[in-house]
Amino acid sequence: MMTTIRLTAAQAMVRYLAAQKNEDGDTFLAGVWAIFGHGNVAGLGEALQGMQDALPTWRGQNEQSMAHAAIAYAKQLGRKRAMAVTSSIGPGALNMVTAAGLAHVNRLPVLFIPGDVFAHRGPDPVLQQIEDFGDGTLSVNDCFRPVSRYFDRISRPEHLLTALPRAMRVMTDPAECGPVTLSFCQDVQAEAYDWPEAFFAPKVWRLRRVQPDPVEVQAVADIIRGAKAPVIVAGGGVHYAFATNALRAFAEAHQIPVVETQAGKSALPWDHPLNLGPVGVTGAASANTVCAQADVVIGVGTRFQDFTTGSWSLFKAPGRRLISLNVQAYDAMKHGAEPLCADAVAGLEALGIALGTTKFTPPASGLKAEWFAAVDPLTAAPGEGNALATDMQVVGAVQRAATDDTVVMCAAGTMPGELHKLWKASKPMSYHMEYGFSCMGYEIAGAMGIKMAQPARDVICFTGDGTYMMLNSEMATAAMLGMRFTVVVTDNRGYGCINRLQMGTGGAEFNNLYAHARVEHQPQIDFAAHAASMGATSVKVASIAELEAALAKREAINGPYVIVIDTDPYPSTHVGGTWWEVGVPEVSTRADVNAARAKYETKRKEQVKL
Repeated sequence: MMTTIRLTAAQAMVRYLAAQKNEDGDTFLAGVWAIFGHGNVAGLGEALQGMQDALPTWRGQNEQSMAHAAIAYAKQLGRKRAMAVTSSIGPGALNMVTAAGLAHVNRLPVLFIPGDVFAHRGPDPVLQQIEDFGDGTLSVNDCFRPVSRYFDRISRPEHLLTALPRAMRVMTDPAECGPVTLSFCQDVQAEAYDWPEAFFAPKVWRLRRVQPDPVEVQAVADIIRGAKAPVIVAGGGVHYAFATNALRAFAEAHQIPVVETQAGKSALPWDHPLNLGPVGVTGAASANTVCAQADVVIGVGTRFQDFTTGSWSLFKAPGRRLISLNVQAYDAMKHGAEPLCADAVAGLEALGIALGTTKFTPPASGLKAEWFAAVDPLTAAPGEGNALATDMQVVGAVQRAATDDTVVMCAAGTMPGELHKLWKASKPMSYHMEYGFSCMGYEIAGAMGIKMAQPARDVICFTGDGTYMMLNSEMATAAMLGMRFTVVVTDNRGYGCINRLQMGTGGAEFNNLYAHARVEHQPQIDFAAHAASMGATSVKVASIAELEAALAKREAINGPYVIVIDTDPYPSTHVGGTWWEVGVPEVSTRADVNAARAKYETKRKEQVKL
């Protein structure tokens, strides 16, 4: 006879989640971020309170930024652990949709539990309910469908018996990994049901190492063996598969150079002889030169995003072959690639065996030396003078202050490009860049998530004034929790990165920097005072020398530490990089736009077609 236990649906969900483990014996879901409102306070709120020792609950300030913290936590731990986020119905739920998109693009696990309207529909329409005139089943939570790997609406308690295992499978599956949304009707949360006790037994979810198909291995090995100038493009999947050692061993055994995407950066130490640096639009001249000459391009754990491929204008050697080693078949088949659908470690090891003693002649070391000779002066401390600091000089100051335990992170604006080009990452997971979605507002919450994942790490967050203004409220949460990390705010008085893009496509400076926006008064935002008002220790510095002095004090600071510096919005690293397709108007009264359009049409002709 089956033994049962009577619990509400919300209590059952929390108890089940607390029993799910990873291979290290840790609870897979480290806890739940929650802002309670109608739709989740009475049901899930009561359940979480009763299980707070087994499944901690944290209170944030904004549903989107709570989710960003959860996502950063999962990313920093290579998807071995994750977090859940719950909200009320209506606007609270919709605030999380952007974060769901971020997790979806980056293949990162997070469990969204938005409250939903009443399943029995008695009080309809309830507060914050969106009514669709032609669909009685629809609520705002349906907006999660296109940005969820798995979506389910819990409109009966027993739905959890199938929905929760499915949710866990998706979040722990290397190929399908991504956000899960369980839209939880508020009346159902409070309903009781007789649950099988076996449903709550602890379960271990392993990292599945998908083995390669021998036929695919042989086909890929034959292509590589016939190459003259192969190159490896290391993506984020290298980190998620914990394949950095396997990548290094494979590259060294066959003397194949490696270039790194934003997500793949730090796969090899920056000074490894075979690491030719960052690739693509924000790439190094050394890496892009090798890629342009490569006759075989071997992607490992990469989506081949347009910033990596230069909108498919970079890999253009005659007869070039594309190989994609990826655990997800969708990515392995992109752009006519020869697929090797497998775990990165298993795939590289199998390829190594198939290639045997095959070795290539790596590019001349002069390429890398020339790159650093060009960019190192840009990051050097400036001499005396009153000129505004450049972003490159800020990167240099932080680099000089960094240690082996430092993690630098960012997401949007100017700094992702500068960091990709200039930052020297010494070991895996020391570079945390959210550039799949490049979501403004990820930074501060993300820094908090990284610190929660690895409390001993020295976390330094780069954020511009624009993205700081987008979403800064979790600074208060970090202060309340006593989390120690450093935020470097570069204030260029607007959206400097997009302003340069606007100028680069022939447009007039318009509506990006405050100086070119329709305002009555130019803003005088005191970011240091603002951060201090939320509980952070903060300082405004006037030079790179003062920035370095402020960074040297960070170990003595308890809680978040914010350093603000004014920067020049116009300079950027002038070397490296490649084309990026941005639509330029075909007709314009501006001569600069017409000239940019002509260049655009020329570049479009250089794109590699399938």
